[in-house]
Amino acid sequence: MRYTRLFTPIKIGGMTLPNRIVMPAMHHLYTDNGFATPRFCRYYWDRVEGGAGLIIVGSCRFDDYGAKDNSMSLRTDDTIPGWEEFTSGVHERGGKVAVQLYHAGRYMPKRDVPCGGDALSPSATFASYTRETAPEMTRAQIFALLEDYAAGAKRAVAAGFDAVEISASSGYLLCQFLSPLTNLRTDEFGGSPENRRRFPLMVIETVKKALEGRVPLILRLGADDFVPGSCTLEDVLPFAEAAEKAGIDMFNVTGGWHETKIPQLTGDLPRGGLSYLGKEIRNVVSVPVMMCNRIQEPETAEKVLALGRADLVGFGRPLLADPELPNKAKSGRSSEIRPCMACNQGCLANTFFDRPITCLVNGRCGRELELPLEKTGRPKKVLVIGGGPAGCEAAYRAAEKGHQVTLVERSHALGGQLRQTAVLPARQEFFSLIRFYEENLPRLGVQVLLDTEGATEMAAGYDKVVIAVGGTSNETVLPLEADAVPVYTARQILTGEIMAGRSVVVVGGSFIGCCTAQYLAREGAMSAEELFFSMTNRSDTQEHILQRLNRSDRQVVLLEQGPKVGFGFESGTSWPVLGDLNRLGVPFLKNAKVTAVTSHGVKATVTAKDGTTREDFYPCDCVVTATGVHPDDRLLNAFKEAGADAVSVGNCGTLGKAIDAIRTGCEVGMNL
Repeated sequence: MRYTRLFTPIKIGGMTLPNRIVMPAMHHLYTDNGFATPRFCRYYWDRVEGGAGLIIVGSCRFDDYGAKDNSMSLRTDDTIPGWEEFTSGVHERGGKVAVQLYHAGRYMPKRDVPCGGDALSPSATFASYTRETAPEMTRAQIFALLEDYAAGAKRAVAAGFDAVEISASSGYLLCQFLSPLTNLRTDEFGGSPENRRRFPLMVIETVKKALEGRVPLILRLGADDFVPGSCTLEDVLPFAEAAEKAGIDMFNVTGGWHETKIPQLTGDLPRGGLSYLGKEIRNVVSVPVMMCNRIQEPETAEKVLALGRADLVGFGRPLLADPELPNKAKSGRSSEIRPCMACNQGCLANTFFDRPITCLVNGRCGRELELPLEKTGRPKKVLVIGGGPAGCEAAYRAAEKGHQVTLVERSHALGGQLRQTAVLPARQEFFSLIRFYEENLPRLGVQVLLDTEGATEMAAGYDKVVIAVGGTSNETVLPLEADAVPVYTARQILTGEIMAGRSVVVVGGSFIGCCTAQYLAREGAMSAEELFFSMTNRSDTQEHILQRLNRSDRQVVLLEQGPKVGFGFESGTSWPVLGDLNRLGVPFLKNAKVTAVTSHGVKATVTAKDGTTREDFYPCDCVVTATGVHPDDRLLNAFKEAGADAVSVGNCGTLGKAIDAIRTGCEVGMNL
């Protein structure tokens, strides 16, 4: 596809961008107590060199309350020289860069407030995100914060930033003033919609005045809070109109608060699924509108632009996955783009624990200085055994460096456990990662041999052997009675080897167990195609359609013998799956030990919180076990005993997830 709209220049205020691709601000935690670092600079300079039209960095602290110490900062003048060096590097590479002035408001835990005081909040309302109640801001604090906004904007200009963005999204401070849920004030800053807009508009006017027309002003706008009782799109549209009049040169549109139960970033949200919000904002303003959220690849971006839903598009996590995305798309090399999985494992999940972000598919993300893209001066012959994510990545990176690589895979296709993951609900993006390896390993000169079993005699003639055969499945020994119902593995279900019947008991409450139960339940519910047919042809009543959507014809029960269901998910990513199980009526029980598999179902002993037990029986026509794998170093040891220079990557060495497999594959491949 030719992306004629995506690579058309656009003007934002007095700033001209060469294309419509913007990298929005994200928490990275690459700074040193707010100051610029070589790691931060190199990471973003790579994205500038990759062709993004505009980079927005942040979140950026500008006062003593609104962001943690490990966020980037323009709070004091001594931060300016480092950021000036950073922006100079952006400009030397032909790029443009904006900074986001960020204030979390009541989302700041008291323990993390830099000045040691209470967080700032429009009103004293409980925040489920922090589980705290910050006191209501005084009028003096409101006007002092306006001065801090102005000072931060002036420092941004002094540091050489090409634009300034104000954050009014994701439930942060300005959203808290706008929302009737969190703004209960009785003065001129609360009550009516006009009063609740007063402070956010004053912030815009204050920052606009401080900029003195030298750089454009952008507003990161949450177009719908997706929280019952809070601001809807209809509430936000008048604010957007007023914000433009107050001085906004571009709107950067997103949606949702941290408390929202509507997925914003994960694969549960279809590609471009929130772009309708951009269209609605675009209908009421005359300045350019940028749309974010699950605009995953150039095709979706071009579609959003073509349909008039936005003037620019935000590539956030996709540029973590591949900094070269814009250049590859522009030059007709879209098949070479390393795809984002919308998994949020290395990015969003890490920020919950104050860890620098990484990326499941890109082991170099944030480590560009450690792992530079340099060709080797001493090419080696490398044998990789195993075509799962660890093996594919090791082969890719080694070939990228200039080594001669052969990859052998015992099955008929690459992908390994990725193929099981990809059939799960909201995990279909993993098919694009498999395709990426299938297309790009041969392009890099990797000889791929399928249906080939790895053996020690293969080591002859190779300088390095990389073992990536994955782990060995854990044996699940269930007490089977005579004529017990069949017992299958999750792999047999997810690969299509077995079709389950009308009633299933899933044993194992890990990530794969929960997702397998969700897969089985959804298979018996109304599909998207059936929904479309019923709605467009009016072949069913709305009431019955809702029943079919929220009910499965397959009865599924999930049993976990341990104390927790949902382990193995990254923090903040399990709730869509567990919510879906609830929606479809799938009970999931912890502390449930299977005592017998009979000819009619499963007997289990369930232990309650108070330590009492009960004996339950779950009728079913099959049992599905989902109990994971364990490391298996037998092949590695065999190659070493045969005298080969061998190393393991992925689960055959150390048990982990796909992100760990790809990280270790990347490290081994790039360090050869």
